[in-house]
Amino acid sequence: MKRRSLDPETPVESAEQSLCQALLSLKDVEEMDAFLRDLCTPAELEVLVDRWRVVPYLLDGVSYREIHERTAVSITTIGRVARFLNQGNGGYLAAAARASRRRAAAKRARA
Repeated sequence: MKRRSLDPETPVESAEQSLCQALLSLKDVEEMDAFLRDLCTPAELEVLVDRWRVVPYLLDGVSYREIHERTAVSITTIGRVARFLNQGNGGYLAAAARASRRRAAAKRARA
């Protein structure tokens, strides 16, 4: 995908930081859902969801073939996510760890 800035006054890095700040400013799942649905096409959102769906399986050591059978996500996408889990910037791992802690806290609160 070609990265460009239509406004030479706003470098791509600044626009990317602005998007990150916008995401951080949202207060709950409903706001995030609305923002993502406004920001992304249905196909783009589906790609993001597919990538996120395979993360827990990869962290649990499930084979690519089994992940594909359980989720219908392509082997190529599974491999891409695995590569970023192992050699990326740590974003998947940070988000997965926080999601796991939230689920554990919610489970304790219900008990």
